[in-house]
Amino acid sequence: MLEKLAKQTAVYGVSTILVRFLSYLLTPFYTRVFGQETYGIVTDIYALIPLALTLLTMGMESSYFRFAAKAEEAGGEIQRAKTRLFTTTWGITTLAALVFVAVVSLLRAPIAVAMGEAYVAHPEYITWVALIILLDVSSAIPFARLREERRSMTFVGLKLLGVVINVALAFGFGFAGLFATDFGVGWVFVANLAASAVTYLLLLWIMRCRSLRIDGKLLKRILVYSLPLLVGGLAGTANEFLDRQLIKYLVPEGAMAELGIYGAITKIAVVMMLFYQMYRLAAEPFFLSNFKKEEFKEMNAAAMKYYVMASMVIFLGIALFRDLFALIVGRNFREGIHILPVVLMGNVLAGVWLNLSFWYKREERTSLSIVVTLAGLAVTLPAGFALIPALGYYGAAWMRLLSELTMVGVSLYLTYRYYPTPYAWGRILEYVAVALGLFMASEWFLAQTVGNIALRYGVHLLLFVGYIGYLVRREQIDLKAMAKAILKRK
Repeated sequence: MLEKLAKQTAVYGVSTILVRFLSYLLTPFYTRVFGQETYGIVTDIYALIPLALTLLTMGMESSYFRFAAKAEEAGGEIQRAKTRLFTTTWGITTLAALVFVAVVSLLRAPIAVAMGEAYVAHPEYITWVALIILLDVSSAIPFARLREERRSMTFVGLKLLGVVINVALAFGFGFAGLFATDFGVGWVFVANLAASAVTYLLLLWIMRCRSLRIDGKLLKRILVYSLPLLVGGLAGTANEFLDRQLIKYLVPEGAMAELGIYGAITKIAVVMMLFYQMYRLAAEPFFLSNFKKEEFKEMNAAAMKYYVMASMVIFLGIALFRDLFALIVGRNFREGIHILPVVLMGNVLAGVWLNLSFWYKREERTSLSIVVTLAGLAVTLPAGFALIPALGYYGAAWMRLLSELTMVGVSLYLTYRYYPTPYAWGRILEYVAVALGLFMASEWFLAQTVGNIALRYGVHLLLFVGYIGYLVRREQIDLKAMAKAILKRK
């Protein structure tokens, strides 16, 4: 079964890397076209969009996977049941997004005032972004259906097309000098909207989405499952975007510039986020399928260990060579590169929390997600108010790490109390400790060899390769057999 998960992760992985690589070409481009404060607007907006997406999709993606699995378990007219499920979840999310756009369009002036001076001058930015949110929300369930049907190549092809259009338009607008006009950074949102529109229309055609018919009885059952996910998702997303918002409102001077630097540095953690994203795309429908309880526990425990192993390899690879990764962003943004290891560890913990969340989604105890995410939020706010005014984006990075650590801790407590799972924590903590120990050793060595770049890179490469060798030997991994298993076709 884990071989199946590995195959799906590999399919999503290669394609997601390509999609995200093209998307992240915009980071070095924008950080060289825009100044710190202007890029701060991009960071601000793209931190708020996920909150809106979480609110408007209402946890329906996870609900779709779970209720599709239940339809198969029930038997009978499975395809008819899945069609009713699709039209209901797609219909309610699209309706919610349409209402959202109408309200935002009517209230864009006061919203602009609340968001800050940069938006008061250009309230139209808010309308463009609202339209992007509409298309992305309405695309969520059709994309979820592609994942549930294991049509990963179609899923990736559409995502790739959207990114190519976005990147091409962004570069085109830049070379045409449009970013230097009064509308300025607004062209970033125009490029995104055009890409989302083309992707959405093709998605509707491929999936034959014609009906928004909502089954009221089915919707009530789905909402019982999804509303706790919505509340938990909002709190979780708040944890992820509050770092940006608290920088904007709590830093005494140069807040938008600090926000721009912070946003640029977090983008450098692209490899870690690529791995997290490709794993989530494959693991969510996989673990929410129908498995026996003990079989699910064994697979989830094994997946956790291998996820942490891979995550710590990525952590070391980026943290040891962060000065090279800093070249991704413009020179004016590189001053914040020292927060990168902290950001990376926060992303590692986010993946651990993801693994710990699968059991309560499977067992339909989604209210526990509220407990976990509210615990994280309870740490985020006081830590943010304590750290960010004095430390700026440094404080924001540590605040995020503390929040993720808290959510992992609470998730662990709930797991051991309600759904004991044989996670190999001794081995997992060993791998994390060794990786962090090697990183700290590299920091000490760096202080002793200032200016000797060749020696420094040589030692860092030795540490990185040594860690991989240690994992392979410790786990007795047959690399050739593993590669063949992942690449082998069904």
